[in-house]
Parts: sequence; C-alpha cells; structure tokens
Amino acid sequence: MQKTKLIETRKRKNISQEKMADILCMDVSNYNRREKGTAKISLQEWQKIADTLQVPLDEIYENEESLIFIFNDNATGNGNIVSNNYNIPVSMWESQKKYIEKLEAEIESLKAMLHKK
Repeated sequence: MQKTKLIETRKRKNISQEKMADILCMDVSNYNRREKGTAKISLQEWQKIADTLQVPLDEIYENEESLIFIFNDNATGNGNIVSNNYNIPVSMWESQKKYIEKLEAEIESLKAMLHKK
C-alpha cells in the first residue's frame, strides 16, 4: 500500500527522495520501495522520517497492509511449542482467493460435462 501521507508531506516540505534516502542510509530505489509500500518501513525508520520532516509520527504513519497467520505446532514428547508467523500482503491474498474461485468454477463445469456423457 502506497504511503500517501508520507509522500504528500515530503513533497509539501520540498524534500526529495534522494535526501530522504541519504538520511536513512539507503539508496533511492530502496526508499522508493518503502514509499510505494513494496518494502516495509521499520519503526526506527518511521521515527527518523518524522524527525526529518519535523512532523509528529502519527501525521505520516500508515499501517503495513498484510494479513498475519500464526500456526502453533506442538512438538510431541518434549513440551516445546514452535510458533511460525507469516505476513501475507492483502493484495496477494485477494489474488489467490480469486484464482481459487476460478478453479472451483472450472471444476464444477468439468463435473457437469462428465455427468452429461
């Protein structure tokens, strides 16, 4: 998800992506990915960006859009619990959901064709 509030504030303050990238010690393409929402912005980076733009953090901060799945696997015999956390972007989740629906419709169509024979 594009960071609209961040982009608008940065432009309003006349600060280039190049300058922001320098302040965050990264190249411009990496900073650009963060603004576009294709790379995560860490909390430390958010704070540094807010300080640079001289605005409160909540004025520019936007949540990362993703779904979080937590699978708890219980290991038998020793009492250990392993937690695996997975972040899946909402756009990918929706795309996969549409694809599954398409495949399910195709399966139903093929079943109908088989029953006609």
